[in-house]
Amino acid sequence: MYAGVCISKHTFICTSEKNFVSYYNFSKMNFDISDKQKIFLKEVDNTCKSIRSYEEKCYLEEKLNEKVISEFRKIGMLGCPISGKYGGLGYDILTYILAIERIGEEGSSMRTFFSAHTSIGQLILQGWANEEQKKEYLPKTCDGRSIMAFALTEPLAGSDPSSIITKFEDKGDHYVLKGKKHWIGNGTFANVMTTYAKEDSGNGSSNRKVSAFIINGDSAGVRTEEMKDKLGLLTVKNAEIHFDNCIVPKKNLLGQKGQGLNIAYSALIDGRLSVAAGAIGVMRDCLEESVMYSRAREQHGSLLAKKQLIQEHIARIATNMESSRWLVYRAALTRQKLHDYVEKLKEEDDQWQSKLSRSNVEYSMLRNEADRLTTIAKFHASNSAFDSANRAVQIFGSVAYRKTSRVARHFLDSRAIIIYEGANEVLELKMASQILGEDYRAY
Repeated sequence: MYAGVCISKHTFICTSEKNFVSYYNFSKMNFDISDKQKIFLKEVDNTCKSIRSYEEKCYLEEKLNEKVISEFRKIGMLGCPISGKYGGLGYDILTYILAIERIGEEGSSMRTFFSAHTSIGQLILQGWANEEQKKEYLPKTCDGRSIMAFALTEPLAGSDPSSIITKFEDKGDHYVLKGKKHWIGNGTFANVMTTYAKEDSGNGSSNRKVSAFIINGDSAGVRTEEMKDKLGLLTVKNAEIHFDNCIVPKKNLLGQKGQGLNIAYSALIDGRLSVAAGAIGVMRDCLEESVMYSRAREQHGSLLAKKQLIQEHIARIATNMESSRWLVYRAALTRQKLHDYVEKLKEEDDQWQSKLSRSNVEYSMLRNEADRLTTIAKFHASNSAFDSANRAVQIFGSVAYRKTSRVARHFLDSRAIIIYEGANEVLELKMASQILGEDYRAY
């Protein structure tokens, strides 16, 4: 990590890497999108509208909305940021994030499906899998034949992935996994997932090195159990996944042995970015619902919209939304620069994976900056979304104290997003240590 200094109102640089000044010049930020991108985002909007009533029905019945897969596959959203070489649309990160923002208006339940399938699913394979693995798995995930999940969290390892206790043994021609994961989004029906384990030394102990694996959902030794009685996120299904001597072919090692935490942390960058983008959609929907309701509802002889305290809530929701947008879009462009660098490295060097380490100054800088900005974006946007949903419920009053209300569903779902993809208390400490330096790390 590094300390940063502001040398002008337009430029932020690393004190140790001043040769990167141009990269941090805000004038190079461009959020414009092409007509082609606008058409795609309109298709996302139309699809969201077409399944809105069914999503609401599924939420009240606490069941999976299967139309998300069938309808979004028609417009290619299931492979939005994946290269056309592997069956995706090949859009940039910002376009994907704008699509996730729109989906977030329908609720964090629907958005969570895409976070699990694409952000911490497909993008891991596109970024870290070898060519054979990408050709085997990505095309099926882009056209909906296969849905992805990300199996990292354990009962005793949430915000600290390094403390996982799931183990694997190297049996020569295959690996054997033993352990349990939980709160795995899409886990009840995923066809393929990535998971993470420490190598068992053979005497019951394990070293600190974590490795990553690609697991087929129907593999022998994989058992899933739905986690029920959730507070919110009721149309996405979370699972507890048991690996009971699960046999994994050697070809399904993801990346290099011992590289698992590096892969997992890179996934969390994308996961946090998608949560933050979806949070913008939550705020936008809360704002639109609140404006519409306050203009129609009359109390004490005048419309709610004319009452100053109601206007204060509306102004705060709008401020929450707009401030989050800048952070999220800026983080998306930074993440794109990281993606472009890695793809260029792959083209130039067959040993690219071994070069994705702290010893690679350019990669380290790009990754640190993407990590820093996505952390800030997720922290701010998720807190803002929960605050906005709470204000919207207050505007609606007792009308919003039922799950039939859109703002009530946002309130319930938004409570989760300040916990997962890094609890916000941990992210706050992470942000501080990025400023103060590793010697002051509090966790």
